[in-house]
Amino acid sequence: MSYRPEHIVKSFDDELKRLSQVIARMGGLAEAQLQRAIEALVRRDAEAATQVVQDDARIDALEHEIGNMTVRMLALRQPMAKDLREVVAALKISSDLERIGDYATNVAKRAIALSRSPAVKPAHAIPRMGRLVQQLIKDILDAYVEHDADKAVGAWRRDEEVDEMYTSLFRELLTYMMEDPRNIGPSIHLLFIAKNIERIGDHATNIAETVHFLVLGRPIEATRPKGDSTSYTVVAPPDGGTDAKDPG
Repeated sequence: MSYRPEHIVKSFDDELKRLSQVIARMGGLAEAQLQRAIEALVRRDAEAATQVVQDDARIDALEHEIGNMTVRMLALRQPMAKDLREVVAALKISSDLERIGDYATNVAKRAIALSRSPAVKPAHAIPRMGRLVQQLIKDILDAYVEHDADKAVGAWRRDEEVDEMYTSLFRELLTYMMEDPRNIGPSIHLLFIAKNIERIGDHATNIAETVHFLVLGRPIEATRPKGDSTSYTVVAPPDGGTDAKDPG
């Protein structure tokens, strides 16, 4: 954990502390939104999923609040060096958290649709993928609060596991759809859900990179790990006909 020196003007310290607290609250809400969306999917609970969709407005409101706070601090305090990184980092992190909330809302919307159709066998992999991404968000938010660059990098590296899980589920769902055309509708919903969760992992790694720059004043030097190979996936259909390829 890095040491954050106090400023001569105590009110500026209070403002920075308040900014950090709002970011942490926003992150907690985004993480909870994902958890509730996946629980609604597993329980096939359309009512709970609808509540997740409605609650997205709370995250949007916090992003707006952070935007107002950072603009005011930039205008009145004219921060420099580490202080400037603190303010800019909060603005960038709030944007990523807002997108995480949006993707969790998308998961909830798909959960509503799936609650009205027969259960799909590969759905079992979604909660495991969701738990992994939830832990990723939690660890990265802890790194932000603690100003711990090493913890941020550790979480950043784990995004590759999320991508690999997505690729595996993608292939399984393609095969499942080719086995029986009746599986296509619900399987497509699951594909979108998995992609939304994978994108949440990407935004979590964005936050990790921002935390690293905030603490050390330099970007992460390694190449971002990516395990998503769905763009190159080729699945042979059961009848030996034309290969099916992901159009993405």
